[in-house]
Amino acid sequence: MSKKVYDEISIKGLEIFAYHGVFPEENKLGQKFIINATLYVETRGAGLTDNLELSVDYGTVCHQIKNFLTTNTYKLLERCAEELATHILISNPLVHEIDLEIEKPCAPIGLSLDTVSVKIHRAWHDVAIALGSNMGDTKRYLDDAVKKIGELKNTTVIKVADYISTKPYGGVEQDDFLNSAMLIRTLYTPNELLDELHRIENEAGRERTIHWGPRTLDLDILLYDDLVMETSELTIPHVEMHLRDFVLKPLAQIAPWLRHPVYGETVDQMLKKTVTYNV
Repeated sequence: MSKKVYDEISIKGLEIFAYHGVFPEENKLGQKFIINATLYVETRGAGLTDNLELSVDYGTVCHQIKNFLTTNTYKLLERCAEELATHILISNPLVHEIDLEIEKPCAPIGLSLDTVSVKIHRAWHDVAIALGSNMGDTKRYLDDAVKKIGELKNTTVIKVADYISTKPYGGVEQDDFLNSAMLIRTLYTPNELLDELHRIENEAGRERTIHWGPRTLDLDILLYDDLVMETSELTIPHVEMHLRDFVLKPLAQIAPWLRHPVYGETVDQMLKKTVTYNV
């Protein structure tokens, strides 16, 4: 699930008079802000056809920036940049990533300076999630989970695999599982997404009492772009996804081409190995 390399459309030195700042006089009197943005898009189609609809209208984006900054007020440049980057990504579906810098050349600090600024990079992320349940109305738990994930802020469900019945994993005697997988596109960071998935699990009555034990709902982040990370709370890619056919089967149905960023194998290749091992 490696990130593509996109073309760039740059906006430099866009001057906006707005009312952002910690001090009350900044919110009342206003000041100049300078916006620099790099939009990561695919320009090939527009380059071949001369069709603006296949690219991003930078004039429209400039007016979006002006309207957003003049109709909202934030204390911190950090918050202003965060909200503006999100607004641009949501308002322009062809923009996959953005570098955004907001400069504040008249910052009231009582010293001479050229400018201060906050610069951030934000992007849409492609994520694969595994779903499982083996308690109660398992289909309803999975249906509800898909619905709630689709309702998450700044998140879109791309595909959901068929539900399959599988034998339990890990040696604990329990009922069979109903499993699936889904692909989403989101602006959440990995840990933010994990928090949301835990909330959805908890709303389904999930209890973490027995390792690999029965559960009403299990939601695991399998892949997040081509990210490799390991913390006490989260490991990406999922540590055992390459060994679990009940994870790989539904994922292979909707995205057999996804590649494990550590082992370098596609989902389809990993699934064929698990089938061989289990014969």
